[in-house]
Amino acid sequence: MELKVGDKVELLVGRNTGLGFTVLVNHTYEGLLYKNELFQKIAEGEKLVGYVKKIREDGKLDVSLQPIGFKNTIVKYEIVVLKALKENDGFLALNDKSDPVEIKYQLGMSKKAFKSAIGGLFKQKLITISEEGIRSANL
Repeated sequence: MELKVGDKVELLVGRNTGLGFTVLVNHTYEGLLYKNELFQKIAEGEKLVGYVKKIREDGKLDVSLQPIGFKNTIVKYEIVVLKALKENDGFLALNDKSDPVEIKYQLGMSKKAFKSAIGGLFKQKLITISEEGIRSANL
């Protein structure tokens, strides 16, 4: 197998199982995208970009929609924000002008980390930002 952990790969979403979604990786390998690591709705037949998280002994792959490794610090905060949005019907009454104490209380991160996270999510068109707060574009 020429793939290694962290590689960017093409995913074709297969069926939904108890653990997550089966995926075809680079039109060749079988993989799994775990449900508890999904922060967006996906559907069978959808094509996505993913990253190799683990190569198992049986030759199957664990994959993620988020980059693996050191690039993951900002992504980690983006995931926290997406998860909070998911748990709050797609809306958080926070934006880049919110009180740092309120951001820390609601999300457990600094205002700087929050601003980086929502900036990244906004660029990826996963959220919209308004005076009232941030809203998920997917839910």
